[in-house]
Amino acid sequence: MQKRKYIIITGGVISSLGKGILAASIGRLLVSRGFTVSMMKLDPYINVDPGTMNPYQHGEVFVTEDGAETDLDLGHYERFTGIPTSRLSNVTTGQIYGAVIEKERRGEYLGHTVQVIPHITDEIKERIKIVGDKHNSDFIICEIGGTVGDIESLPFLEAVRQMRNEVGRRNLMYIHLTLVPHPITAGEPKTKPTQHSVKSLREIGISPDMICTRSERQLTEKIRKKISWTCDIDIESVISIPDTDFIYNVPVILKNERLDDYILKYFGMDSRVDTFDLWIDFVSKYNQSKNEVRVGIVGKYIDLIDSYMSINEALVHAGVYNNVRVIRRYISSEEIEKRGEGALLGLDAILVPGGFGERGIEGKIMACNYARKSKVPFLGICLGLQCALISFVREVCNLSGANSTEFKPDAQYKIIDIMEEQKRIKNLGGTMRLGLYPCKLKDGTVAYRYYGKKIVYERHRHRFEANNEYKEIIEKSGGIFSGINEELDLMEIFEIGDHPFYVSSQFHPEFASRPLTPHPLFIGFIEAAVTQKNKRNL
Repeated sequence: MQKRKYIIITGGVISSLGKGILAASIGRLLVSRGFTVSMMKLDPYINVDPGTMNPYQHGEVFVTEDGAETDLDLGHYERFTGIPTSRLSNVTTGQIYGAVIEKERRGEYLGHTVQVIPHITDEIKERIKIVGDKHNSDFIICEIGGTVGDIESLPFLEAVRQMRNEVGRRNLMYIHLTLVPHPITAGEPKTKPTQHSVKSLREIGISPDMICTRSERQLTEKIRKKISWTCDIDIESVISIPDTDFIYNVPVILKNERLDDYILKYFGMDSRVDTFDLWIDFVSKYNQSKNEVRVGIVGKYIDLIDSYMSINEALVHAGVYNNVRVIRRYISSEEIEKRGEGALLGLDAILVPGGFGERGIEGKIMACNYARKSKVPFLGICLGLQCALISFVREVCNLSGANSTEFKPDAQYKIIDIMEEQKRIKNLGGTMRLGLYPCKLKDGTVAYRYYGKKIVYERHRHRFEANNEYKEIIEKSGGIFSGINEELDLMEIFEIGDHPFYVSSQFHPEFASRPLTPHPLFIGFIEAAVTQKNKRNL
């Protein structure tokens, strides 16, 4: 039986070079060659997970099917490879030290002094290996967060250094991502940052087997040779990744660089199939799209669009499916509160995403109301559903005191309320309704039309729910609960009739959207936007 292969991805020079996109793109290439892959991210921060972090601190929190709150790079992994990740796929310093301390308290170290080496590094190695064992994957692709030289990353780098001797030198490959800047004053690309980054990596005991470079433009043969010579690496393993405005083009760039051929050659493996044409078709359709629709995303984290990463990408997928470019316009819900609905004029569709806290809520509710009255296609997600319900109950059911107990605990009409079991929870981290839950769809509804099946499974991340006490009055007023969780008796999808598309979900459909398989609700949302725009232009 062929031994499992490990690909370790590190970064240098500066942060935010795109290690996650690189890891995901390598995963895509290997999946296209017929291999199974497991993706994972090692994050150096001490938080157990990003679940309690402000989006401005960490961007989007991606939720796995098994309910883990994880780094947003796991979203890239799933979108590029089409393979679900799990709570095992995101490991943090907080998790590692927490586990080691618990073992020490239980006496599992038999009185030994507990140290970074071997106890912390052993725990890290075990976490990496267990991912492959669980999924029986051909490849483990492991991204280490941060950059070489960060003090927080050192235990992770030491662990993967040790792994090479344990699993066999030709069963583990180090790939290092660096920056090759092109200063205007110099007039040519500079390799010195890459040289210093590789030097720092070697001081830790790791010599990269491949160097991937980020740069404004394609590297010349001269620059490749210089990197090859100064970093003691084969020239064919110097991979150039020039800037691109479309992240899904990165696997195409790497394919043209023959990165997947080099990886298979390094491991002594033969390709099983080659289905990469499907990915090329997707990229080509995006590039050929000439028509546009404008979608307003009404949120309160608009200064950092990474907060809505999965939504942004789901819109791209649905746009390609509908042969249009989706032009995203981020609109502050607080600005709507100050200046009214004028900020929403001229949009082809409106999306109200999730979030937490009272700030900007009335602006979101105003956006829901505007979309309903103006017949603008609307999609509400998580908090977006709650705002849509509050808007509907206030305006249509004439219960002006309707609100959520998250924002107004003494609301006259508690349309959105916290579940009893949530009221007893003291710790905030990992205690919401998280992960995959079933949803039964109602025949004849918009949701059923686009899903095309009776039972669907979707990912959740929330603490408050629609209050069943008001279900009857909402339905009598024309509201439709097209999706419910029968076991928990919870309302999952809300829509209204006599509207081009007015649908909201308590779950997060964006987490399940993929380039080659867009999410049904996003497909319907963008389809309605295209239809309404075409009607206006007749």
